[in-house]
Amino acid sequence: MFSEAQLTQLASELDQSARTRQQLTHFSQRFPGMSVDDGYRISRAWVQMQIANGSQVIGHKIGLTSRAMQVSSQIEEPDYGTLLDHMLYTAKPGEVLDIPAHNFIVPRVEVELAFVLHKPLIGPGLPGGKEIGLQDVLDATQYVTPAIEIIDSRIEQFDRTTKEPRKVYDTISDNAANAGVVVGAERVSPNDVDLAWCGAILTVNGIVEETGLAAGVQGNPAIGVAWLANKLARWGESLAANELILAGSFTRPIVANRGDVFNADYGRLGQLRFRFV
Repeated sequence: MFSEAQLTQLASELDQSARTRQQLTHFSQRFPGMSVDDGYRISRAWVQMQIANGSQVIGHKIGLTSRAMQVSSQIEEPDYGTLLDHMLYTAKPGEVLDIPAHNFIVPRVEVELAFVLHKPLIGPGLPGGKEIGLQDVLDATQYVTPAIEIIDSRIEQFDRTTKEPRKVYDTISDNAANAGVVVGAERVSPNDVDLAWCGAILTVNGIVEETGLAAGVQGNPAIGVAWLANKLARWGESLAANELILAGSFTRPIVANRGDVFNADYGRLGQLRFRFV
């Protein structure tokens, strides 16, 4: 386990990386004995540092929701991170939203659904809490809406010397690699759509790069939200009303370069159009 001084130091390195756009070497290489919990402690320390500097929590993200991604990352469950207000980008219908490329290091785009709650979801062991299930999530959800997650890497994906891929502990430390979220399409009750069959077509510069169904997220994206509420309880945390929860990607991440124009078409749920400038 890391000391408080080490947690502060590593959080400061992540904060510096985000501001300077200079990537860090793998924490897991520097500290071979680190664990998943260590990764979350580092991430939490960084989030608290950003809150102290004026950022506000707006929700959470769930990652590594597909079985293929879990196997490749050598983990048996998803991971998660915290969404902050400076990460939010809102597109207007019929317009192309400009996103500053200089806000990121090596941005990639993922297609997701987001849940916005109208009441808290409190997991077991907390006052008023219980084991959260799928129906609890549906009952607590104000609406579901299309969302694009922009992921980024403050910790380099491949070691600059050995070329070894980073470990899941590195990704978790890096706030589960989240850096931005784009919203602005239709809002629907989770009871008015078949969540598993919600899908999207992602085009980049007019070329279809990815298609997918939300069933790729554990069969139903609401399952991930229930998992997150239960997981946060062990840290004494819960999902609050009005929070935005990114339920996990159902497409592979697509590299975003300056000048690229993206269009995520969710059918009846509308479109999200944006470009990196």
